[in-house]
Amino acid sequence: MSPPAGESILTATFQVPESVADARAIRQGQKQAQAILARGSKSFALAGALLGAGIRQDAAVLYAWCRLADDRIDLAPQGERAQAVQELRTELDAIYRGLVRQPLLVALHELVKRTGMPRAYLDDLVDGFAMDAEGTRYASLSELDLYAYRVAGVVGLMMCHVLGVRDQNGVPRAAHLGMAMQLTNICRDIAEDWHAHRQYLPLDLVSPQALRKAVEASASERATVAKGVAQLLDRADGYYASGMKGLRALGWRNALAIGAAARIYRAIGRRIERRQFDVFAGRAVVSFTAKLGLTLGSAWSLLLDLPRRLRQRNARLQRPPTTVRFNDVQGAV
Repeated sequence: MSPPAGESILTATFQVPESVADARAIRQGQKQAQAILARGSKSFALAGALLGAGIRQDAAVLYAWCRLADDRIDLAPQGERAQAVQELRTELDAIYRGLVRQPLLVALHELVKRTGMPRAYLDDLVDGFAMDAEGTRYASLSELDLYAYRVAGVVGLMMCHVLGVRDQNGVPRAAHLGMAMQLTNICRDIAEDWHAHRQYLPLDLVSPQALRKAVEASASERATVAKGVAQLLDRADGYYASGMKGLRALGWRNALAIGAAARIYRAIGRRIERRQFDVFAGRAVVSFTAKLGLTLGSAWSLLLDLPRRLRQRNARLQRPPTTVRFNDVQGAV
């Protein structure tokens, strides 16, 4: 079921088909989402393989929409990005009202309705995309935290509705885990982002002039950038530590998968650290063999936590009853 000519996957908005046609569209959307996940992130695809089939499908649908929405902003010409953001806002209206026909959007509508996923989280995500569209720069780590919350922290909060949690106090920690991963991404992609006319390093750590000179191979300015990267990764470590504690609120299989993804992302930061925080020495990657080892580390951590899990085995997994906001996440590490 393809959108009419001239309409993209992210802009087609029509009445949801009913009954059999609706179920068919959902299955098609889930299949499309799995393919997008497999192409878009090897790390998340590996972690997703550890989830149960139904949750894996839901996570793929969420990932696919977020990925395509992000690409829509990134790939739009500079003068058209504000319009692309507005199209995403309009699309969210249609998704939550059920006025969609494209399979991936039908699948997302079914997901947010079934899991009670707050619209506020997806609105925050689009607000983060708008910050990218506007070329926002961040004066301080605190300002960067807001961006990381919007583009990644809320994804962790949305995943709580997909996975279910045993302890509502663990929900803000899911946002911390997403923020930690985003800060790691920022450190890894500094040179790449600069060539795309973006700077995420806070201005009170590295000025645009210093970053430009570092990209041009100034040794002294690269030392300045390395210090800034070290501070960002240190902040990420605090969020990782909080996020890993939040895994206790998940079922064991979900904790295994999310823990593996977190360890793999954290390993990227460790590789940058071993290079003396030199982000210009080539892209930091984690080998497949190392990913398998980190996945085993996630399993070992769960095994050590088995006595506590057995004591709480009767606690039910539930959808979070309240909406977590940025103010709830700040200072909760």
